[in-house]
Amino acid sequence: MKKVEAVIRPDRLGEVKAALSAEGYPSMTVSDVRGRGNQEGVKQTWRGEEYSVDLLNKTRIEVVVSDEEVDDVVNTIADSAKTGEVGDGKIFITPVEGAVRIRTGEEDEDAL
Repeated sequence: MKKVEAVIRPDRLGEVKAALSAEGYPSMTVSDVRGRGNQEGVKQTWRGEEYSVDLLNKTRIEVVVSDEEVDDVVNTIADSAKTGEVGDGKIFITPVEGAVRIRTGEEDEDAL
């Protein structure tokens, strides 16, 4: 099993959720987060004054899937989150040692 964790633009969440559901992956955890990448934030002007916003609002999506499903999930997220602009986000893949469904006690891939 693997955890696919994507940090994306908040305005792309709807497209990503719809695409994952259409591909058969409706389960996910979504969090509002703040962060920055290589661009180290942005400069904005408000009332004639320029200021730096170095932590931008982002959305984190986490999906745990079998090893065989990782490429499909990654490609689905990347295709639906991409705008072609700086700040589209990142996708991380990490191993998951185990899982337990609390309600039934099912374990590992049966718990997914």
